[in-house]
Amino acid sequence: MSTQDFDVVIIGLGPAGGTLANLLAMNNLSILVLEKEASIYNLPRAVHFDDEVMRVFNTIGITKSLTKKLIINKGTKFVDEKGNLLLDWPRPKVITENGWYPSYRFHQPDLERSLRHKLKKFEKVIISQNSEVYKTISHKNYSIIQYKNLKTKQIFSVKSKYVIGCDGANSFLRKQIKSEMEHLGFEQRWAVIDLILKTKKTNLPDRTIQYCNSKRPATYCRNVGKRRRWEIALKEEEIVENFFDSKTLWKFLSQWVSQDEATIERKTVYTFQSAIAKKWRRGRQFLVGDAAHLTPPFMGQGMCAGIRDASNLAWKINICCKKGHNEKLLDTYQSERSSNVRDYINTAMKMGELLNSIGGSKVSDTVYEEKDGTIKMNSIKPKLGKGLGNQDDKNRGKIFPSLKINFNKEFDDLFSCHPILITNKKVSENKLKIRTYSTIDIPEIETILKKFNSNSLIIRPDRFVLASTDKNDLKDFSRFYFNQIFASQG
Repeated sequence: MSTQDFDVVIIGLGPAGGTLANLLAMNNLSILVLEKEASIYNLPRAVHFDDEVMRVFNTIGITKSLTKKLIINKGTKFVDEKGNLLLDWPRPKVITENGWYPSYRFHQPDLERSLRHKLKKFEKVIISQNSEVYKTISHKNYSIIQYKNLKTKQIFSVKSKYVIGCDGANSFLRKQIKSEMEHLGFEQRWAVIDLILKTKKTNLPDRTIQYCNSKRPATYCRNVGKRRRWEIALKEEEIVENFFDSKTLWKFLSQWVSQDEATIERKTVYTFQSAIAKKWRRGRQFLVGDAAHLTPPFMGQGMCAGIRDASNLAWKINICCKKGHNEKLLDTYQSERSSNVRDYINTAMKMGELLNSIGGSKVSDTVYEEKDGTIKMNSIKPKLGKGLGNQDDKNRGKIFPSLKINFNKEFDDLFSCHPILITNKKVSENKLKIRTYSTIDIPEIETILKKFNSNSLIIRPDRFVLASTDKNDLKDFSRFYFNQIFASQG
């Protein structure tokens, strides 16, 4: 029996795997997604994503169905044992440069259903559930993936140009490529309790509240609909079963809600960790999301980081599948993403220190003091790490703003799997060999160019700036693009 060939095999169909599969499928690649579970896990897990992630979802085309099931997150407050405000992280209800609100609350099963529904529209995508990968064999130009159907016990073997592990914190593929985790110092057991309110509770905040307490730090989250979440740090000696005893648990929750007012939807224990895989890639095999990094949840950036991984890797894989394997291009995946995610993890760790009352309020460089003495924080926006582009370019690695053009058409819709050039000059696209838009074609571009203080920008498919210039010779500038993206094929 012949081995079936695919462009990409993805292990895991959570949010990161579903996003990656859609981004690849949009460029007509053949994809096999192997998911261990028989169906979507129908209970809450991740509950937050931001505007940058929403922009990725918009690229995929799921925001219309998704927005009906979201709420806008108003931000987070850190308070001490007496309820005094220590740090305010507001998320204003204003549209950001990414074209969406800064912060959203969601129900993960709703997101996964949207991603899977979209995937079903692509003829070259196969989703295989009940499928557990037990071996990958790496060759120079392809990999063999062996997996079994957990229901029928049948064994399968397929061939793929690339294998991508979106298979979570206990990643099988991470073990396969022999990548160790670099632990960054935060590790703590927390109980996570999801409740569904039976009645309206006006005394519960509409914002996330972080209760800073050296003995028992805790977090309250206002989630979608009648869902509310409490995350509670467990003491080292504490036995989980004892804490989850109905009487003990409801006694702790009674300061916010009684047993008559809510039902427990889910209760579990997580070890909140800070860690980054030392190696995100071996040959044609890659790690994405929790398989590559773990963060404490205090910033709500765990899933977001995985979506950013998928967006970064997808267009590079697309190009390699269409134009030929490119080692240098694929090497930039880890170098660009690991630095970015490390900034988020370090900030989340500082928040964890504040929660445990062992650190100050200076959790990031974006913390500032208002005239009335209130300590506030703006969201961090790390640039991409070293990788594609000139590292001395002040604009390289910054995200390019979302832009409405031509009667509310989005500039994002003009992207494919290749970068584009925007310029305030009149040019011949054929001579430059790169899709080009000028201020003559789209007047709205001029404002953006002024913001970046440049005459021309090359924008990557993931909406980050590859290069900027004030020079008039765009031929040499576009040649830089080709050298960066298409050099060293083979």
